Amino acid sequence: MKKILSAFLLLFFVFSFSQEKKPMFWQDIQNFKKEDLQNPPPKDAILFLGSSSFTKWTDVADYFPGKTIINRGFGGSRLTDLNDFADDLLAPYQPKQIIIYCGENDFADNHKLKAQEVVNRYKSFYKKIRERFPHIEVDYISIKYSPSREVIWPQIKEANKKIAAFMKKEPDAEFIDVTKAMQDTNGNVRKDIFVEDMLHFKPEGYQIWARVMKPYMK
Repeated sequence: MKKILSAFLLLFFVFSFSQEKKPMFWQDIQNFKKEDLQNPPPKDAILFLGSSSFTKWTDVADYFPGKTIINRGFGGSRLTDLNDFADDLLAPYQPKQIIIYCGENDFADNHKLKAQEVVNRYKSFYKKIRERFPHIEVDYISIKYSPSREVIWPQIKEANKKIAAFMKKEPDAEFIDVTKAMQDTNGNVRKDIFVEDMLHFKPEGYQIWARVMKPYMK
């Protein structure tokens, strides 16, 4: 009986250890792989990559009729996670365009994080995209000013400015600035387009994004 118990405990600890070693968002990536097996991703689609603002945009295809969209946003992700899972996020697909929304959670996780660090993280991921897809359109949506995260607005402003300057110099690349469209007539961020957490969107918020994004969609 003691041997059986010891073996059970050993298996339990091995299982627990293996579970602990799995990186954050590992399961999200496995879910994407499962989805791709069940529904092989089409070629020449528009690939959305990023954090929960994309994850929660579950009806994104309805906003862009006639466009084929593959949404691979996973909630809470940072640019560090996009870099860590770059092969898993890019290799299965043959898109004609990639649109990214990410960076906000980097600052949210560390309020003292410098804007340049987030810019560097984005440049690293952009480089990985270009190594695989040298000539497709790559667009970056400006980091939004979520009312619940006003403490990090200064870094967001600086990061947006630097990423916009970087993208301006890159071929087949655009910086999609959604910040002004999300303001009221007084230049303040519209809180009415957010749900109660003042972080994620109501449909009205996505409607604003869609209007700004449409001219950039291939």
